[in-house]
Formats: sequence, C-alpha cells, structure tokens
Amino acid sequence: MTELSLTDASTYPRKVLFVAGAGRSGTSTMAGLMRIMGLHVPQPEVVADETNPKGFGEPRWVVDHHDRLLKEALVQVSDSRPEAWFETGRVATREHERIATAEWLESHFRVSTELVVKDPRLGWFLGLWRVAAVRTGATPVFATMLRPPSEVVGSKQTYYANRLGSAHLAASWLNMMLHTERGTRESVADGGRVFVRYGDLLDDWVKASMHVAETLQLQHVLHADSEQIREGHRFVDPGLRRMSQTLEDLNLPKQLHELTAATWEELNKLADPGGDTPAVHEALDQLREAYVDLYEESAAISRSSVVAAEQRLKRQRGAGAAVEPRGADLIPHGVRAAIPPSVRRGLRRMAGRERPAGE
Repeated sequence: MTELSLTDASTYPRKVLFVAGAGRSGTSTMAGLMRIMGLHVPQPEVVADETNPKGFGEPRWVVDHHDRLLKEALVQVSDSRPEAWFETGRVATREHERIATAEWLESHFRVSTELVVKDPRLGWFLGLWRVAAVRTGATPVFATMLRPPSEVVGSKQTYYANRLGSAHLAASWLNMMLHTERGTRESVADGGRVFVRYGDLLDDWVKASMHVAETLQLQHVLHADSEQIREGHRFVDPGLRRMSQTLEDLNLPKQLHELTAATWEELNKLADPGGDTPAVHEALDQLREAYVDLYEESAAISRSSVVAAEQRLKRQRGAGAAVEPRGADLIPHGVRAAIPPSVRRGLRRMAGRERPAGE
C-alpha cells in the first residue's frame, strides 16, 4: 500500500458504520465521536434539543424514512411485540425501498467514502441497510451500544415522559436488543460488528473508539489527528451517565426481571475481547425464545384488555369495519427463515394459527 493510499481519504474503501442499539443507550455519543474522527454524517441532521443538547448524529432523511416504514408496518419505535419484526421485514424487503435506500447512500458517497448512519429505529431495518450498502459497493459494519436496561428505561422515562411503564420499556429493550444481536450476527465472520459498553465509552472514549476503528477498519478514525482528539475530549461529558437506578428499582414482574438480567449478562460478554462466540450466540437464542414464550403467555392472559381497548376505539371512531390482520404468511421466505423455528411456532400460537402436527 502506498503512502498516498494511507493518507488520502479519497482512496479509502467505501464503508458504512451503522450505529445500533436501543434509544438512550449512547448511540448519539458514538455517532458524534465518529463524526469528529472523520466519518461523514449525511446532511441535513436532526436538530439538537433539550433531550440531547450535543446533537443526535441522525440524518434527517433516515429518520423520516424509518418513520414512514414503521407507520406502514404499524410498529412503534419501542415495540415489545416479537411479531413486529415480521411486519418491518415485510415492508423493508420491497424492491423499491431497497432502490431508494441505495440511491440515498450513493449520493452521500460523493462527499466521503466512510459514512456513519445512526437512528434508534435502525434496528428494525438492518437487512434493508445491509443490502443497500452492498449495492453501492460499500462494506456494512455495525457498532451496537450496550447500556444497562435500568438506565435505558430511566432515561426514556425522564426525557420522553413515557406513559407505558417500566415493564413495557424493559420488554421493548429485550425485543430490540435480542433481535439486533441476531440481525448483525452474520457480520461476525468478516469482523463487521462490535459491541461497546456506554460506560466504557464515557470512561475512556479514545480507547473505545480505537477498538471500534481497529475492529471495523475505519480509516478516518485510524488516521485521526491531534485536533480531532482534542475535539473529542470536549465533546464527551463523563456526566452523561446521569441514571443510577438498578434493575431492582424498576419493580418488574419476576419473569421479566430474570429474563432482562440474564440478557444483559450475555450481551455484556459480547463487549469483552474474544467474547463474540458461538456459546454466547446460543445463550442469546435461548433467551430470545424465552422472551417470545413470555410475551405469548402475557398476551393470552391480557386478551380481555385488548378486546376492551378495541371496543373503546370502535366506539370513538364509530362502528367501522374490522381490519383483516396480516399474517406471517405474507412475509418473504427469507425473512421468516431468519427466525428460529421455535420462535415462529410461538408466534403462530400467539396469532391462533398453530399448524397441525406433521404439517
């Protein structure tokens, strides 16, 4: 490799860093640091506000794109339903969405060869972005932020005035993190993913950022200069760790508490050197299936509440015609195949569509 290729950013290979993880887990801090270190955040960005005064590092187009797709899929940003992944997969595998996403990426590669894309909604559409990046000749890589679920829940309650309670927020954290881990797992073989603890990033952002850069081969970060390092020090505020509550403080139902604690323990292993192993993957697969089972049981018990809510909605809107539910059979085979068979069976049972034995 010539000296020019090491210093001339225009010679760097195309790469997109996707910053994933639950909202309020440090994704904005990671994206902001990557921008300071030289990666390009496609413009325009979402404007900073009181919930994130240093900025979100989120391209406006990406947020609007995700919002539109989530609305079409009838999925919330913090959705605890396992079947929500089928619904987002259904809309994200449409060819015109893949084309639009790839064209948007291509337009920003004219500015820089290394991009960073971050949005709390990103986890719902990992496959869409992976396909779009590959179509532009870029390598997709993933950095997933890890923050204790009690702190994520506390932060959302503080800044977003969430009315759905700790149990819902903990369940949506489980749903997002377990499926995000599974959705990025195919990148393990080529070194295309990394997990970063939010606490580690605040304690020593230089060490954490260099680990990300070395693992994912982000050339702008590897060749950052001293002024960029100084700007990074000004950007990172150790006081950002404002939440100190524990999982016990959330007063979660017993099974949800145990499942959340076990998931956090396994996810933490992924951030350790050499921790992204088949044994951890297997443990997380089992936890994901356990969560689907827990959700299925909870949904069955709470059916009366669902019916009552539907009746209230009909009364408010008038006696409208019932909407035909969309089943998993409408999801492309490739999306269904990525879900473990036991999870698919659980979702069919939840929907009252369990197949006869031997089918």
